[in-house]
Amino acid sequence: MTPALTVLAAGSLKRAFTPLLAAFSEQTGIAVAANFGPAGLLRERIEAGEPCALFASANTAHPGALLAAGHAQREARFAANNLNLTVRSTARTQQADWLELLEDFTLRLGTSTPGCDPSGDYTWQLFSNVDALRPGLGKQLMQRAQPLVGGRDTLTVPPGEIASAWLIREGYADMFIGYQHYTRLLAEAEDLRVVAIPPAANIRCDYALALLDAQAEPLMQFILGAQGQALLAAAGFLPPQVE
Repeated sequence: MTPALTVLAAGSLKRAFTPLLAAFSEQTGIAVAANFGPAGLLRERIEAGEPCALFASANTAHPGALLAAGHAQREARFAANNLNLTVRSTARTQQADWLELLEDFTLRLGTSTPGCDPSGDYTWQLFSNVDALRPGLGKQLMQRAQPLVGGRDTLTVPPGEIASAWLIREGYADMFIGYQHYTRLLAEAEDLRVVAIPPAANIRCDYALALLDAQAEPLMQFILGAQGQALLAAAGFLPPQVE
């Protein structure tokens, strides 16, 4: 029996990759064993020698580093994302825009962990953009934000839960900056409000694959192909940027 391909993938891909990998296995007969987590920590595991045939990162930096170090054979962008803000729905937050919410220091702000998780890195980039719009606010947000997930010793989001919704409902935060592809899943939540961040201030989050084992080439091509791209789009991801 051919051993399963081992895939390490960013946690934000789990809802998209679960049907995608199932479709690939059904069509090819190739089994896939996927493990999801913060991409920065997954990269560390690969560098430490953990077997991995294909790595799917929420940024291009980690696959690029693996390629430069000789761990990967090649890399390719396969999807993109943006950020948004999810906040507890109250009379106070219902009419405020994204900047007004970030300026409200009575609201506890949760994020993912920069350095370990690209979502946290992108959030800190957003704070830099905020500083250009509201001088000093971005630096205050960097000090005020609580990295609650995506780190080595942070909270573990229960299976099936979306981090922003779970953290707010469990009382760990009043609002959370995360990926926009979760918007449609939270659209019907009456206790939460998802607030868009305008394109001029938002961050483009580019996702990339790193091929570490040539046996995973068919899977890489499936993800980059029409069916894989359709499944990613159905999960709310944006198409990859043409390089």
